[in-house]
Amino acid sequence: MLSPDQDFRFMALNDLMAEIAMDRTLFHGDEPSEVKVLNQVLKLIEDKISEVKNQAVKCLGQLIKVIRENNLTIVVDKLIQFSSGKEEELRDVAGLAFKTVVSELPADGKLAAAVSQKMVPKLLAQLQNSSQPATPPDSIMETLSTLSVLVARFPQQATSAANDPIKVILPLTSHSRAAVRKRAITTLAQYVPYAPPAEFPELMKSTITPSLAASASIEKQQTVSQLVGAVARYAPTRVAPVLGDIIPGLLAAAQREDSDLCEGCLQTLETLTLRCPTEVTPYLPSIMLIAKEMVKYDPNYAADDEDEDEAMGEPDDDDDDDAVDDAYSDDEDTSYKVRRSSAKVILAIINTRPELLTSLYLNVSPVIISRFGDREESVKLELWSTYSHLIKQTGVYGDAPQAKSTEGGKRKRGEGMEVEDTPYTLLKSQVQALSKALLKQLQPKSSAAVLQAGMDLLQSLLVVLPGSLAPQAQSISSITASILGSSSSSTTSSLHATVLSFLSLFFSTHAIAAYKSAIPALTPKMLSASSQRHPRIASEAFRAFSALLIASKPVQAAEWVNKLYDEVVARLRSGDTDAEVRMRAEDVVIELWLNATDIMRTKGGHEWDALLKGGRLEGAVRVVEKVAGDVSMDGAWVGSSTEWIFGVLQRPAKAGKSSAFGCLEVLLQQCVGYTHLTGDTLLTVSPTGRYKSGVPEHIPAEIVPQLIHFLSLNDLVLMTHALSTLNILLRVSPKQTYPLVEKSVLPTVYQLAHSPSVSGTALEALTEFFQDLVAADNDIAGHIVPGLVLALEKSKTGETSPSNVSKCVSAVVRGYHDLAAGIIAEFAKSIKPRSKSTQQHVVLSLLALGEIGKTIDMANQQEIFSNSLALFSAESETVRAAAAFAAGNIAVGSLHTFLNHLVAQMQSDQEKRLLTLHALKEVVTHCPRHQLETVAGALWVPLFAVSSSSEETVRNVAAGCLGQLTTANPTSYLPQLQERLADPSPSVRATVVAAVRYTFADNTQSYDELLSPLIIQFMSLVHDSDLAVRRSTLSTLNAAARNKPHLVRDHLSGLMPLLYKETFQKPELIRIVEMGPWKHRVDDGLEARKTAYETMYTILDTCLAKIDIHEFLSHVITGLRDEANEIKVLCHMMLFRLSQVAPTAVSLRLDDMAADLSVGMKGAPVGKDTVKQDLERTAELQRSTLRAIAALSKISAAGSSSEFDKVVDSVSRPGSQWSSEFHELLRTFPTSIKRSISLTTVAKATTTTPDLLSTLDPTPDRVPLSKSIKSARPVRGRLSDTPLPPRPRKEKRPPRAYEVGGRSSGFTKPVVSATLDKYFLHVHASSNNTLLHLMDAQGNCQPKGQVSAGILKYRHKQRSTFDAGFQASLRMIKRIEEEANKKRVVPVRMFVSEGSVAEDGFEETRVADGGEPQYKPGMEVEVVFNGFGHGKQAFIAAMMSSEGDGVRPLVTRFTDRTHIKIGGERSPKARRL
Repeated sequence: MLSPDQDFRFMALNDLMAEIAMDRTLFHGDEPSEVKVLNQVLKLIEDKISEVKNQAVKCLGQLIKVIRENNLTIVVDKLIQFSSGKEEELRDVAGLAFKTVVSELPADGKLAAAVSQKMVPKLLAQLQNSSQPATPPDSIMETLSTLSVLVARFPQQATSAANDPIKVILPLTSHSRAAVRKRAITTLAQYVPYAPPAEFPELMKSTITPSLAASASIEKQQTVSQLVGAVARYAPTRVAPVLGDIIPGLLAAAQREDSDLCEGCLQTLETLTLRCPTEVTPYLPSIMLIAKEMVKYDPNYAADDEDEDEAMGEPDDDDDDDAVDDAYSDDEDTSYKVRRSSAKVILAIINTRPELLTSLYLNVSPVIISRFGDREESVKLELWSTYSHLIKQTGVYGDAPQAKSTEGGKRKRGEGMEVEDTPYTLLKSQVQALSKALLKQLQPKSSAAVLQAGMDLLQSLLVVLPGSLAPQAQSISSITASILGSSSSSTTSSLHATVLSFLSLFFSTHAIAAYKSAIPALTPKMLSASSQRHPRIASEAFRAFSALLIASKPVQAAEWVNKLYDEVVARLRSGDTDAEVRMRAEDVVIELWLNATDIMRTKGGHEWDALLKGGRLEGAVRVVEKVAGDVSMDGAWVGSSTEWIFGVLQRPAKAGKSSAFGCLEVLLQQCVGYTHLTGDTLLTVSPTGRYKSGVPEHIPAEIVPQLIHFLSLNDLVLMTHALSTLNILLRVSPKQTYPLVEKSVLPTVYQLAHSPSVSGTALEALTEFFQDLVAADNDIAGHIVPGLVLALEKSKTGETSPSNVSKCVSAVVRGYHDLAAGIIAEFAKSIKPRSKSTQQHVVLSLLALGEIGKTIDMANQQEIFSNSLALFSAESETVRAAAAFAAGNIAVGSLHTFLNHLVAQMQSDQEKRLLTLHALKEVVTHCPRHQLETVAGALWVPLFAVSSSSEETVRNVAAGCLGQLTTANPTSYLPQLQERLADPSPSVRATVVAAVRYTFADNTQSYDELLSPLIIQFMSLVHDSDLAVRRSTLSTLNAAARNKPHLVRDHLSGLMPLLYKETFQKPELIRIVEMGPWKHRVDDGLEARKTAYETMYTILDTCLAKIDIHEFLSHVITGLRDEANEIKVLCHMMLFRLSQVAPTAVSLRLDDMAADLSVGMKGAPVGKDTVKQDLERTAELQRSTLRAIAALSKISAAGSSSEFDKVVDSVSRPGSQWSSEFHELLRTFPTSIKRSISLTTVAKATTTTPDLLSTLDPTPDRVPLSKSIKSARPVRGRLSDTPLPPRPRKEKRPPRAYEVGGRSSGFTKPVVSATLDKYFLHVHASSNNTLLHLMDAQGNCQPKGQVSAGILKYRHKQRSTFDAGFQASLRMIKRIEEEANKKRVVPVRMFVSEGSVAEDGFEETRVADGGEPQYKPGMEVEVVFNGFGHGKQAFIAAMMSSEGDGVRPLVTRFTDRTHIKIGGERSPKARRL
């Protein structure tokens, strides 16, 4: 370092840094060397060579970590000396050194406190001496900047080391140099949160209030307005109580004739609106008024207000004739800053005050539209962005209660009728003015930024109001064609992609008549875009063509169709085509076949060669499946496609086989003709139509041997597909398929039938297999049941599922009813009192009799029922549970015969009461509604009599039964529940509330009017003195908010305070339990608290528009500090949701939650008592916290939340434990709320869908079992005395073609009917995993329709968690959205007379002339649950979240097919630690 060679000095510093990094004890025991090295490094900061100076600064940052505390004074003194010197370069280096030293210090430890103690007093002393004229302003700014860094990194240490810093810094706010004043204001504001409480009122009295007076100078008011804004950013709680003294002065100052002062006041008002949302509420009308006026502030523009829009919107083409004023130029005009700041104030109100949307539309929106043509581009873009946010907030909060406006809010409709305006109606009324003003600005010579912003605004409008731009279709087509006609470059590629994305949305939301004339001008530009090398432009062009093809059906012969076909084929043949572009090209092939079928038949099939030979496997399968399902193809195509699918199934790789099965099933069911290929030779061609005389004989012979390999438990998904394919073959070709199945398949299926791994969709396919097999050949029916029983008995105990076997037996009986009597008699032998059957066989017999009893009237088999009741006393708990199941379901088939026996036993035998209640629950669950009404009176009183039991299990079962009975006759039983609310017994009150909870699971709305007035009364029990009653009440509120939110929305203002009260930990409910030498802390209020937070999460999803976001967020932040990890996880999920629906409000509180999120990321302390479960729970909490941090980081502006930025840096920096997972989450999370809003608003605009409801399985028809059953004459395989309707066969998938035809009515527009495709979503929530499968109506698993926690990289026990199920559900929801979008958006409302019903069953709605049809995705989904795992509730939570908004309208039914186990063997005692 003493060398005269600059390179040696540089390398010496570099080597010193390396030595310090390797050995932190470098100077231990050698203080002289430490001082010598330190002085030399400080000396090199003055080196003449810049590289050496910079290296010395870096070295000092490392050296400060290893030197002794007493030597810190040397560093501080020397750097202070440098920073106060006259040499400018040395001052800059000293400032950099200060910041380097501070940034390199560890956040924890004594070193930060020591440095602050040494540095802060010196820096403040330097500021006190800065009043001397010789002090350079740059030196003052560097000192203030260093203090800011210190306070930001070490607020507590820097504050404690200072001696009244506010008084030292305050004089600098009056410095003659503006940059010094600004820096001083920021530093002063950073100290305010940590200053004594009395200092800010003193600051208000001495400085702020006098400076805001009308007599104060403009310069003082400008400084104070900036100071108030800075303090509001760093310490909003200090400013909030004194807003009454601040805002009037700011409003008055903003009207003074000074642009800079007005801009500063508006910026401060924006900050106060954001940071003090509650306290600023009384002043919002005044703030809105001043912002509305100032957005028009343009003193240098002299046009009249009436002509303002026209004058500003007309571009001046003659630049040479502009008048030049020597005394003034546009470069000196700063009024645009005022207008831009005003727009930001309006934006702050829009983002934080959804209740003011109506007032904003009435008072502010017209002014913003009038300024769309502002002459300053930055102001124009800010105004457009503001209006875009207004539209998006309308999409989210359009149904929110609106504050009363003083300037109207109602308009007349018809004669004497007043209709209250809503944000939706007001936006719709302003669309014409909005689109006209905006399109005028989108000129060909406009900049790319202007065009991009304009298209984004139009797209936001279409998302919220589909079809609203029809009157402007010609102008839009002209503008988009002009933009696409410009050459594509790196600067315009994003613009072109945006325009194409807009066109896709425009085509799909408007009738073809609106833009048909513009298609010849648009398609050449779109074709040019589709041939671009830029992948995003090409993919968006293909997507736009897909939408155009759908809207143009049937597509007539046109040149653009031929060119599009050629481009698609070229893309599919090319090996270097981007994956996204290839997928969009495949979509175009589908739409061409579906909508331009006649044209495609003339093309020679080149697209199939490109797809099947060189295309993407999954994409090719998808295209073949879609075309085969909806288009009548010739036999040659069917043959080649089927052979190709065979080849896919024979491949060793697993990928693509699931989708290949789905395609094969479609080909078997719905395709025409068949061509059998042997090698390259065509043997037969059958183009005569669908299989009218059965499937050709060779098809089953080829397929069945291939399917045997998939009938294995190694892959349940492929096993399900294989069974479904066999079922199809048994239906369409029973004679050819049956012998093959009996010989080679049936033994394997017997082994599958008793496996406990088979559940959900797989079990449904299995039972359907037996039913179809028996229907194919009745002679085998007598052999199947013994085969099932024998396979069960030969299997190992503990690896069987008698429940599955019993369902298979029931399926055999449903397929051939003549066997019912014999099967019942055989199983009845095993349950007789002196039977020597094994326990396993007894359980199977009981379960089988119960399954059969659901559909067979066993009134004449009283002995079976009596024997089932006798087994309630069996030693084995498994037998007792099966007996309860059997007794309950046998009673379902003959209520009047057996129900009284169950009621009498429940009343008389207390030991068997719980089992009897479970049997009665089977009755009320599976009994048809009309029969349940007749027996409800006999059950009501006895059930209430047992509700006073102290056993919670008994009360819960009784409550479930009472709830079901209430739904059967609500008029009679709801008032009786209401009367019981005042019962002195807490057990009865808890039962009443639980029973009400079950009424919310009913999907009918017939008694909602009766239930709505009673909501508050039932929910008032949240005040109950009994903890169990309060917890049950909270659960009921949660169920109401989830299933019937329309009943609770209007009562939330009174319910939310009660709910918030239950979120706090109550010390009186905490007790200490001594367990030997250990003491265990028990919180009895934890369950109620968890239920309260679960209810908050539900209300956030279903009643967002009715809650105060700011208050709600405060309680969520409080929950982050709760001791229970489950509550923290719920709060993380709510933060994720809030970051999407209220990003502005959440971003302002990021620092408040930073410390709690940081604690959540810390690992569990490992000690001698730590067990594996503790580590797993901690890991789950860490992952949940990480997801919340990742979601919040997307809405955090850089530098706005320093504490939160530290948390993000700790998990994202390279080398961090969570770095890779954090960045993976960022890639998978949505980049904006746009998608969520789109799905929500389209759902609102298209259909009214019932809320998510828990419904039960449809009850099958029942057949009485008479005495002469053995001699009953079979009729089509069932008993002749009471005929059953024929078993419904799975029909072909509804065609996607939609009939369009005229109709005589009061309107001349066509009637468009829509047919929806039916899908089933199976949710299997086991104790180990969550599995989701999306199936079509034929049982085919859709491509990418399988999701599980394991697929999402959850390992081992993590797969069973709520969070894993939630993430898997979100993935499946996204998959359904993709499928819904592919299913096209079809009209579902008819242009016919009001109140009539169309032929297809859809309700018809009168649409005025010029109106647009409403749209809905062409599919519907039925959700089927199975299992008790966390994944079930996780799926419901995901569906009720914003991510489920697009799927929820598609759900038509919820079914729970979980087998309920009653009793069972007692679990081993928990391990005592």
